[in-house]
Amino acid sequence: MKMDWTHDQPVVVVQRAIARVALIGNFPPRQCGIATFTEGVYAALTTAFPDCAVDVVAMVDPGAAHAFPAAVGMTIAQDDPDAYRRAATLLNARGPDVVCVQHEFGIYGGPAGAWLIDLLDRLDAPVVTTLHTVLTDPNPDQRRVMMALARRSARLVVMAERGLAILRDVYDIPIHKIMVVPHGVPDMPLSPPDAFKAEFGLEGREVLFTFGLLSPNKGIEQMIEAMPRIAAARPAVTYVVLGATHPHLVAREGEAYRERLAALAAARGVGDRVVLINRYADDAALLRHLAAADIYVTPYLNIAQITSGTLSYAVALGKPVVSTPYWHAEELLGDGCGVLVPVGDADALADAAITLLSDDARRAAIGRRAYAAGRTMLWSRFAQRYMRIFRMVARKRDALVKLRHVPAPELPRPALGGLLRLTDDCGIAQHGIFALPDRNHGYCLDDNARALMAVADLCALPGPDERLPTLARTYAAFVHHAWDDGAGTYRNFMGYDRRWLEAEGSEDSICRGFWAVATAAEARLPSDIKLWAKWQAQRALPRVARLTPLRSRAFALLGLSAMIAGGCADPAVLSLARAQADALAGLLPGEGAQWRWFEDCLSYDNARLPEALIRAGLALGTPGHVEAGLGALRWLCGVQTGRDGVFRPVGSEGFGRKRAMPLPFDQQPIEASATIDACTAAFAASGAWHWVMEARRAYAWFLGANDHGAAVAIPPDGDCHDGLTPDGVNLNQGAESVIAFVRATCAMHGLRHVERPAEPANANEERERLGVA
Repeated sequence: MKMDWTHDQPVVVVQRAIARVALIGNFPPRQCGIATFTEGVYAALTTAFPDCAVDVVAMVDPGAAHAFPAAVGMTIAQDDPDAYRRAATLLNARGPDVVCVQHEFGIYGGPAGAWLIDLLDRLDAPVVTTLHTVLTDPNPDQRRVMMALARRSARLVVMAERGLAILRDVYDIPIHKIMVVPHGVPDMPLSPPDAFKAEFGLEGREVLFTFGLLSPNKGIEQMIEAMPRIAAARPAVTYVVLGATHPHLVAREGEAYRERLAALAAARGVGDRVVLINRYADDAALLRHLAAADIYVTPYLNIAQITSGTLSYAVALGKPVVSTPYWHAEELLGDGCGVLVPVGDADALADAAITLLSDDARRAAIGRRAYAAGRTMLWSRFAQRYMRIFRMVARKRDALVKLRHVPAPELPRPALGGLLRLTDDCGIAQHGIFALPDRNHGYCLDDNARALMAVADLCALPGPDERLPTLARTYAAFVHHAWDDGAGTYRNFMGYDRRWLEAEGSEDSICRGFWAVATAAEARLPSDIKLWAKWQAQRALPRVARLTPLRSRAFALLGLSAMIAGGCADPAVLSLARAQADALAGLLPGEGAQWRWFEDCLSYDNARLPEALIRAGLALGTPGHVEAGLGALRWLCGVQTGRDGVFRPVGSEGFGRKRAMPLPFDQQPIEASATIDACTAAFAASGAWHWVMEARRAYAWFLGANDHGAAVAIPPDGDCHDGLTPDGVNLNQGAESVIAFVRATCAMHGLRHVERPAEPANANEERERLGVA
């Protein structure tokens, strides 16, 4: 009977326009550069794309109560962790196509702002994150947050090429995830400054101008130190500093810093030439003051500053700039748009200002070059660039949600191409670089043990390939060589030069070695291999009995169950299997628990834990172990479900998150294979049809019924890619993945002749009880 073993249907996708965007960040009237920038992004998007709704989620700093404008539809209290989760729920209900985050350390709660990640992990929409600071020497918390942002964001946006280089070199973030979009600027005419000076009582003056929240890292002291020389050479000069004192500084010491600056100016005899305007200016006020400036000055002390909105605005208005060479200034002014001077050098500041004020032609030429550069950064262009990014990631989201390759109606035959490609006379190579065996990584017991089990699976199918015995002996010989008889344990990693790289392997690898020989001992393999395998299993048994890690014990229990199911009556084997099964079952919470799992997190090879309980219960005749395993597997299958019901294995990026739903990527073939094996065991134990359907759902993942709608496996070759990343298929083809697909295909052939039973009258109630569709 020919089985239609999958129920997935094709879906036609029509790419949507971006109908709704959510912005997360600070917003006026909060006084900071991030707030001003977010307001600029909002205005740019709503102006350029009036049919696109833009929802603003504004952060509220501790103790503040801002009167936000109507554009702000939601707020998050920075120090309330529950507020981040509530915001995620509300945002998901709004259904944005893209969420755009403005990130700066210090504006989100938790260690280095980690609560933002909790919000982002709960969102359905793709995320684009604009990084306003990129640290070259992050502390551990800052690095963790940055890596989490990179993982959760479909794209990271920086405003300077230096930011891209840091993300690549310091954080090892793939370059395709990073976009460089310059800071947006307003569209203003190039006008002579004298036309605007009267408004501020500066007519007849030569105006040097600095803007921003006052704090010691701005270098204002150095500019005041430069003013006596500048005033001596240019008697009409005035230095205007517009900006409120930074709120954090005010909270600590009031206006003491501003008073120190005024005192310094007075002490240097330029108190009447330095004007400190204690005001936080909005964009309109800033632009009027900038228009009146002859030279814009940014004497910042922090070279690592990667973004300056005020510098961008000054360039956009065609203002010659004198600046220290912090990163953004060095990049933006490098084409003759300004003059760079050393950090903390008052004499250099004075020389640059005097030279420019004394040379009208040069000052005007620099201003024209700056203005031309500014035209490339207009907010209108900024909006178009961001919308292209939004469409790019939303298009991928369409694929993630809807595109489905329709798996072939017939189950593919197992093929040996992948195994043969990676195997030489020593064993199976551990990794692939694309389709080539990567000799830099040599071999390992883990993969040769898996390969031995794969050959055992293949030999169980009708008409086995004549090359299988040779492969079986190759893998068995590697497992045998990995055993160190003197130490009574297994080694795992071997270099391509065939030298062992360690005295003892991990406990997982030791147990995989045991599981492989225990399985081989009872498989349809040549008799010489079976004899060796039984002998080797007994030799490894004492080491297996001393294992402690959870998955290691599960792998060992799978091997013990195979021995018992094959007829082994050794009291030591039976006793160890019962003890391991009891211990594993004892880790599970009661029936009513929301988190029905063996540990507080999900990790790798998850389905092997319930599979081990089910197979142990079958081998030992202990129904309690079977029921415990079935309950845990039922819960896991519910967790391993993505949009449209596709199989979504627990992503490796989310391993170890305490009692949290899994992250979607990276998805690995071993998880699908383990789930199929566990569901096969569950069907054998219960006869319930839905376990066959769960196995088929997991197998369909290999062929394209997954979050990307892309085939991971290459069925005609028996080959497989290394999984799914956020950006698509991992094109490498290593041993773990190839073996996973081969074993999964063999398991599905074991189920192919199972016929679906007739639906009972109470089928809906039964499905609801089981928690399956």
